Amino acid sequence: MNLAPSEEQQALVASFTELLAKHASPERVRAAEPVGFDRVLWAALRDVGVLEMAVPEKHGGWGAALLDLVLVAEPVGAAAAPAPVVETQVAAALLAALGGGPGTGADTAAARTALLAALRGERLVTLAVRPATGGTALLVPGAAIADEAVVLDGERLLLAPLHDGTRRPVANLASAPLADVILDTGAVELARGPAAVAAFETALDDWLVLTAGALVGTAAAAHRTTCEYARERQAWGVPIGANQAVAHPLANGATALDGARLLVARAAAEPVRGSRRARELAAMAFAFAAETARQVTYDAVHFHGGYGFMLEYDLQLFYRRARGWARVWGEPRDAYLRAARARYGGDTEV
Repeated sequence: MNLAPSEEQQALVASFTELLAKHASPERVRAAEPVGFDRVLWAALRDVGVLEMAVPEKHGGWGAALLDLVLVAEPVGAAAAPAPVVETQVAAALLAALGGGPGTGADTAAARTALLAALRGERLVTLAVRPATGGTALLVPGAAIADEAVVLDGERLLLAPLHDGTRRPVANLASAPLADVILDTGAVELARGPAAVAAFETALDDWLVLTAGALVGTAAAAHRTTCEYARERQAWGVPIGANQAVAHPLANGATALDGARLLVARAAAEPVRGSRRARELAAMAFAFAAETARQVTYDAVHFHGGYGFMLEYDLQLFYRRARGWARVWGEPRDAYLRAARARYGGDTEV
């Protein structure tokens, strides 16, 4: 399996990197806090088809592969971009799957209507990555600024309207637009039964893969910044990077990032979405990317000394997101458990 980006994919990454450099500078990222949403950036991303990428051509999209979306997620993470790219892409793909016609167990008209509104930019639709319990879905990414959220409640997939009465914004380390979503009578049922649960689980797999890609991006940005600092910062007349205590962790970080990037790409390239193998790889990619991002950004802060903890310094943007993004769904331990269940089945415990 060749996972090296093609020329077209490299051009795709370059175009998004250029857009993010223009609209998601560190100053813009800071200005978007604590809400974690920049409307100008989001409009720019919408204009270049960030949602259409995730939707099949027959539903009005581009039909990009998950690997293409991963390649976009990495520069989004590297910029610490204040825009709900991953969750809206996954929600759009899920709505497209539910609107695919007979046999999906879905209210296809409701799903298609929601998808078209999202593609037109009329509504911002996100995905609750944690199923609702007791009528509430916790820590829904993007819900603090979205118009609707797709939520799994038991064996029902619901399209829940979001407003002051149905969402409670949640302060968080990453300054992400998280909110708890309260289900009310305004929620529309999109699908029910095993088909609804299966569709949600496949969407969650994709979210884990794309979030892993974003985590690799934010960790890689912190690592690049730290390597540059280690070459320039001198102590006793030599760059601090000449010391093994600095050089070796940075080398380990580079190796871990390469491994995480490869594992994320392998998970994204798995041809049968929703299969046990795809689920296992998605969970493994998320777990390893989250662990790598935490360690790499920890080392970055450590080697910068006092600068690393200053809000005026860019490094803390990556450090906080490496920890905050990884906790929206769960910890690496939860991902390893999900991978084990996909491989061995049953109620595997760790």
